[in-house]
Amino acid sequence: MEPVYRTVIGIARTVFAFEGLKFTVKGDQHLPATGGAVIAINHTGYMDFTYAGLPARTVKRYVRFMAKKEVFDNKISGPIMRALKHIPVDRGAGSDSYLSAVDLLRRGELVGVYPEATISRSFEIKEFKSGAARMAIEADVPIIPMVIWGAQRVWTKGFPKRLGRTNTPISIAVGEPIAPFEPAADLTEKLHTTMQEMLADLQKDYHHPAGAYWVPARLGGSAPTLEQADKMDAADAEKRAQARQARESGS
Repeated sequence: MEPVYRTVIGIARTVFAFEGLKFTVKGDQHLPATGGAVIAINHTGYMDFTYAGLPARTVKRYVRFMAKKEVFDNKISGPIMRALKHIPVDRGAGSDSYLSAVDLLRRGELVGVYPEATISRSFEIKEFKSGAARMAIEADVPIIPMVIWGAQRVWTKGFPKRLGRTNTPISIAVGEPIAPFEPAADLTEKLHTTMQEMLADLQKDYHHPAGAYWVPARLGGSAPTLEQADKMDAADAEKRAQARQARESGS
């Protein structure tokens, strides 16, 4: 029993109902009733982690998400994140979070990971980091791919949040477990290919208005292409690095 997590989920479901969100979930039978597993999720918006835990409730389980340290530093969200046993990630020193995740996996927990490491501005699957694969190999647990579509319509990078009653449809698909194998690079590539195929399949039954900001260029939307989005991310990373250097030189 986890009263805090159950309470938070209850509040979240109430909020989802108020917003009129319409969830379609398929493949939740692939989530194990017991034992550890890495849940690898695509990342298109700020709220998608709140939706990613829903399929696990089919087997009455909770997901421990890896999230950036800044969320834990916040006076409001920090205590909640710690109470839910989520894992803080310091992007400058990620070894502690990695070890914490592996420990939880070995103890039979579900650990939610975003292999893209950041929101995809193109809403396509970005290049993956190898952390999810390395965790699965080290803890000897499967990776379960999960893709979410529609979360970017609620709140995504560079656009206003839409947290009112929008009646937004959100589709979630859970894939078959992928048994861990080495090398991690090959496992990462298999995961990437699998999630690309899952996302394309999920998008088939979803209405995509031409020119909409949340629709990928490939489907006739105005979102940047994957290549354009990667350049934007690189420019942002350079600005952050310069700001960090300026702070350090001034200290």
